Amino acid sequence: MGPELVARLAASDLAADLVAVTDRDLLKRAATACGLSLDITDDTGEPLTHREPGQVRIRHVPLGAPEHPGHPDPRNAVHVLAMLALAADGCMSGDFDAVVTGPVQKSSINDAGIPFSGHTEFFAGRAGAEVVMMLASPELRVTLATTHLPLAAVPAAITPALLERTLGIVEASLKRLFGLRQPRIAVLGLNPHAGEDGHMGREELDTIIPLLDRLRVGGMTLIGPLPADTAFVPAMRPHYDAVLAMYHDQALPVLKSEAFDRTVNVTLGLPYIRTSVDHGTALDLAGTGRADPSSLFAATRLAIELTRQRATP
Repeated sequence: MGPELVARLAASDLAADLVAVTDRDLLKRAATACGLSLDITDDTGEPLTHREPGQVRIRHVPLGAPEHPGHPDPRNAVHVLAMLALAADGCMSGDFDAVVTGPVQKSSINDAGIPFSGHTEFFAGRAGAEVVMMLASPELRVTLATTHLPLAAVPAAITPALLERTLGIVEASLKRLFGLRQPRIAVLGLNPHAGEDGHMGREELDTIIPLLDRLRVGGMTLIGPLPADTAFVPAMRPHYDAVLAMYHDQALPVLKSEAFDRTVNVTLGLPYIRTSVDHGTALDLAGTGRADPSSLFAATRLAIELTRQRATP
């Protein structure tokens, strides 16, 4: 599905110098599946001042084996990793201003005998950076203290060191990428009712509150810990710029239920801008030309916005 989304993005009138990192013929076949005709040329490294709809430059990374839409092939695992490496290295060298990623089938890479937990971990490891996942829509920004952990493992993972590191990355990124001078971060409690003074768990009293108090003395603007069931009501939202949730499903269902096609995954903490779609590979749609490109469009628009914001003194 990813190549078809890229083909639709290339066919748009989006005002950006788009460079597709993929197999040239794969992109052509994806465009055909979508009924599109693209003007595909090699990327020379020289900036393009104006792009016509349908025009896209390419960094060619050959497939390892012929693609079969909807059926990922482990023989293409090296192809996928080579694309990610080229994009990451191009950002770190300054060749690219940002990277926008489509969905990836993690299982096919692992089936090739290559341990792979996801885009985010790959980029973080290659840059030697500590990162935080943010999901952002036009109305709401949500960050995560823990990501893909079993729920039973979350309480032990919520440590003062983790929260301090995460909040530091979130605050710095809100300043650097989003232009907020004094970001206001709402922090959710781990337990129902944020622990209700210890009657529903002591993590708030023993870990979260002391850490927030210490960081406030250091100058951070932190709200909470807030009960997750009321933190997202409309009356609360004007009081914060972003939310830190303790675990994946504590906040993301709220965001995705109201803005699924407008939500963007942003990796905070990298030395470059990285955005991504907020959905998976939808293998049943691959090769049909019917995949919805809305999330990729939103991710690309946000990457452009963040690039411009970062360039503003």
